[in-house]
Amino acid sequence: MSRLDASPSSGLIVIPCLNEAANIEGLVADMHAAAERQDLTLVVADGGSTDGTLQILDKIAPRFPRLIVVANPRRLQSAALNLVAERFGESAEFLIRVDAHGEYPSNYCDQLIEEMRATNADSVVVGMVTQGAAGFQRAAAAAQNSKLGNGGSKHRSGARGHWIDHGHHALMRLEAFRAVGGYDESFSHNEDAELDTRLGAAGYRIWMTDRTHMRYFPRSTISGLFKQYLGYGGGRARNLLKHGNRPKPRQSILLLVAPFVVLSLLGPIWWWAALPAAAWAVACLGYGAVVAARTGAGPMVGVAAMVMHFAWSTGFWLHLLTPRTRPAPSLAA
Repeated sequence: MSRLDASPSSGLIVIPCLNEAANIEGLVADMHAAAERQDLTLVVADGGSTDGTLQILDKIAPRFPRLIVVANPRRLQSAALNLVAERFGESAEFLIRVDAHGEYPSNYCDQLIEEMRATNADSVVVGMVTQGAAGFQRAAAAAQNSKLGNGGSKHRSGARGHWIDHGHHALMRLEAFRAVGGYDESFSHNEDAELDTRLGAAGYRIWMTDRTHMRYFPRSTISGLFKQYLGYGGGRARNLLKHGNRPKPRQSILLLVAPFVVLSLLGPIWWWAALPAAAWAVACLGYGAVVAARTGAGPMVGVAAMVMHFAWSTGFWLHLLTPRTRPAPSLAA
């Protein structure tokens, strides 16, 4: 399954994956073409898939000589990238992170490398457009692509190329990656923002390109979306506890959501206690209706936004009130 005679290359394309049987063959084919053009090594780090992903990789491996498949025992994306950087990155200049649950333009890697060369950036990040096939997934995508769901975040809203403190991870110079210790594997979510904090503190520069982007497919169920955003909120709280990073204004507003919902439970006793949560719900449903009418995404856009807001706020407060810490692995010498 692995290309054991891997020779040094100029860089790595890393695909952390877990149960991606529906996507993995097409993604490997696309990225292998880029690897051949740019003299890169393509590594899939599998977190223990049980849906046939590994069997597919085994079947297609003879067609893709630059492909290496490795096991990622810790399952997390952060652990996958650290593992690949340590095992295969000694002679490589950079790594490109590719999320298995996404879709990429054919020239994605080429554009990232060109931007790195043109700007001399230590990290190149990209904008993210969310797309849903149908039903709740389509509604969640519409919410995430709107200010209702992303708060105007620049890596969600398609801003022009500029220097930034954080964005969706795409390309990173391995010298900078190692110098700050790689990803903190104690973060299951928000590990990219945490790493960007350390990069910025160490004087490394992050460039957000407008020349390419990725397309992401959101969770297709309410429970899946809630769990994902619960983790995002908890990860943001971890960043606060570790680095003292205060939430941005758009995030500070969301912090009020969970307390408002809890306060509303007193509504049967004091009617006014339910007003803040009711105002939030009306705002989400109203704005969601506007987004749904504009995009044709259906009536659940506002509900999807409410799930994201409430889960993020709940995850933040749960982690902040019951902090857990453990030592972070490091790639630094």
